[in-house]
Amino acid sequence: MFQLDGRTALVTGASRGIGEAVARRLAAQGARVILAARTEDRLQELAGELTGAGAETRVLPLDLALPEEVPAALASLPEEWREVDVLVNNAGITADNLLARLSLEDWQKVLTTNLTGAFAVTKEVIRGMMRRRWGRIISISSVVGLMGNPGQANYAASKAGLVGFSKSLARELGSRNITVNVVAPGYIETAMTEDLPEESQKALKGSIPLRRLGSVDDVAWCVLFLASDEAGYITGHTLNVSGGLYI
Repeated sequence: MFQLDGRTALVTGASRGIGEAVARRLAAQGARVILAARTEDRLQELAGELTGAGAETRVLPLDLALPEEVPAALASLPEEWREVDVLVNNAGITADNLLARLSLEDWQKVLTTNLTGAFAVTKEVIRGMMRRRWGRIISISSVVGLMGNPGQANYAASKAGLVGFSKSLARELGSRNITVNVVAPGYIETAMTEDLPEESQKALKGSIPLRRLGSVDDVAWCVLFLASDEAGYITGHTLNVSGGLYI
């Protein structure tokens, strides 16, 4: 179940956090994985670990703050790695501030990386998917994009944009047997949340019906499901992975 043998997956933002967990899970289920991010050293380290465990991997230095460079970056892959079957648009940044203090630069850099970057990568890989009549496109949004959050107007807009983008693309590509879905995580355990004071962590967990933060693996398993043949009749859907924070 949920096997990806013979599939090639591209995961952006694969150097840490959710992207790393997704890359590990897809590789464990048999996919060849292209690891893409700005931090090449960490990608090489991860590639070494996955290769040591028997997976096939390829490192792709990629900065989605420069979406105009995406076509050349993907074209630099060896020919046998260019046919992407599963795309996970995970790369993203934040630049939080209240709107009255939010600069145009911070607005634009978050929208460019999180939304335009996903557009640029997706546009490059769909041609092969359409030709082969099979594909999985999964974008990592956020419950912030569904419910909003003070001080994150730029981030929320970019993540909400991924939902609209994916719904439209699902309608465009469904006839080619390509599914397009979104995973919207809530609060996930990261180095940042670990550094919060104990009282802040308690309050945060108290706002979640399941009374815990999510793990990166909670998200990775959902991505794996949507990438699999078993999810072949699901498209245009946003899977809310927030422990009930957003209902």
